[in-house]
Amino acid sequence: MTLSPRPQPAPNRAQQPVKWTIRRFEQGMALLSTVSLLLVCFDLSYIPLRDFWLQGRVTFFSFKWGKVERSVPKEPIVLFSEPWVTPLYDPFKGIEPYRETEEYLETVEQFESAVFEHGLSSSQAEEILQELRERSEEMIDTNPFQIANKTGTLERIKNLMRDHVGAASSRGAFRKFWSQNYLEDKNAGKELEFFKQKIQPLMETNYFRPIGENGRPVDNFGIIDFPFGMIFLVEFIARTWFISQRRKGVSWRDAMLWRWYDVFLFLPVPYWLRFVRLLRILPVMIRLNETKLIDLQKIKKQASQGFVAGIAEDLTEVVVVSLLNQVQSSIKQGEITAFLVQQHQNEYIDLNDTNEVVEIARLVSQVLVDRVIPAAREDLETLVKYSIEKVLKNSPAYQGLSQLPGVEDLRSNLTHQIVHGFYDILHFQIRNIVKTDPTFDQLLEKLSETLTDSMRNEIQTQQSIERMEYLLHALIEEVKINYVQRLSEEDVEELMDQTRALRQVTQVSAQRY
Repeated sequence: MTLSPRPQPAPNRAQQPVKWTIRRFEQGMALLSTVSLLLVCFDLSYIPLRDFWLQGRVTFFSFKWGKVERSVPKEPIVLFSEPWVTPLYDPFKGIEPYRETEEYLETVEQFESAVFEHGLSSSQAEEILQELRERSEEMIDTNPFQIANKTGTLERIKNLMRDHVGAASSRGAFRKFWSQNYLEDKNAGKELEFFKQKIQPLMETNYFRPIGENGRPVDNFGIIDFPFGMIFLVEFIARTWFISQRRKGVSWRDAMLWRWYDVFLFLPVPYWLRFVRLLRILPVMIRLNETKLIDLQKIKKQASQGFVAGIAEDLTEVVVVSLLNQVQSSIKQGEITAFLVQQHQNEYIDLNDTNEVVEIARLVSQVLVDRVIPAAREDLETLVKYSIEKVLKNSPAYQGLSQLPGVEDLRSNLTHQIVHGFYDILHFQIRNIVKTDPTFDQLLEKLSETLTDSMRNEIQTQQSIERMEYLLHALIEEVKINYVQRLSEEDVEELMDQTRALRQVTQVSAQRY
């Protein structure tokens, strides 16, 4: 009769759409948390990088040492000419154009128009130049860049103007630059081009940011972050409730503690603790890893291996030396002597009325008699037969008799009978020995006690104990000097490579079988 294979249970097709929906929901929440984290990073970096978002200029490296100034590249790379981020995001940071610098740049445009319409020597141009000289001095005195924490930008403007004009002071440099005589001598068009390329971009980066009632700069990032926080708060409440319902013995509070890291996604923080928002990276990375959008196992392995490699050397030496020191301390304090005396004086406590040593010996013997020896019978007989034949061949008497007819067959039959008989006798005697025999057990136990007591009594002599303690102490000291240092000098990275190689071999073997 042929048995048909047992039918496998059909997959529950009704659960597949539910699982697919849950998986897509988890991935969607993971991506939404990633967007929230990116917004936090953008908000925290917006003020330091506002100059880039305003002008799209990139300079990889620049420094100034005395009169030596270097910049890589020599001229900034312009990625975009028209700002598109700052008009959208400045209102969320409370940023407004600074009135004084804006009016200064508008005055420069009026001067260009006056020169184009009336000429550089006209009275209209002179009036505007006078106003520019006054505004320049006012800018130097009042420092309108201080509110935006851009005093360094003003210093940069003053240095550029002094170097370009060749004046000793910044006030004198601006007065000279905004004069008719200087502009006529140096070509007004080129000088205005210098101002537009070098000075105007720096002045455009200045801004005004009011102070709120909390004493901090105005920051409306909460308007953007609040919807995300509400979504994650509702999701946190629902998720922890479902966990408490599905897991036995897990309360709602325990589920909230289980998902404690999700709190960073909706935790409101004050302005001065805004960098705490970066802790959202914890739930974001966990969610991305759980939904298989990224794989953190390799990073985890590398981090753990680096940690192990960093502490393995010190840890190995400390642990081994500490263990050896404890053993040496025990020897010095005479704990070996106390142990031997206590074992000799105190009566042995038997918990189950069974001599475990005898029982273990009997079990091992039974395994040998019933399984090991019968399985090796042919090999044992072959070995004994070879040994007997070797002895006979080397015997002078047999060498003389071997010339007679029939002796060789007699030797072969006799050897075969001796080998079989030897095996049967040996197997029979061992089988009888391992049988349950109270008398044999008593004799074996008495022999064991006699040997143990004799060994203990000999060791307990003062000379033997002192000699043993001295030798053990010296041996441990030699082990610390000769071997512990080698352990600390072991190439930990090489050990880690060997460990990784073993893991790869294990994985290949598991996949193969």
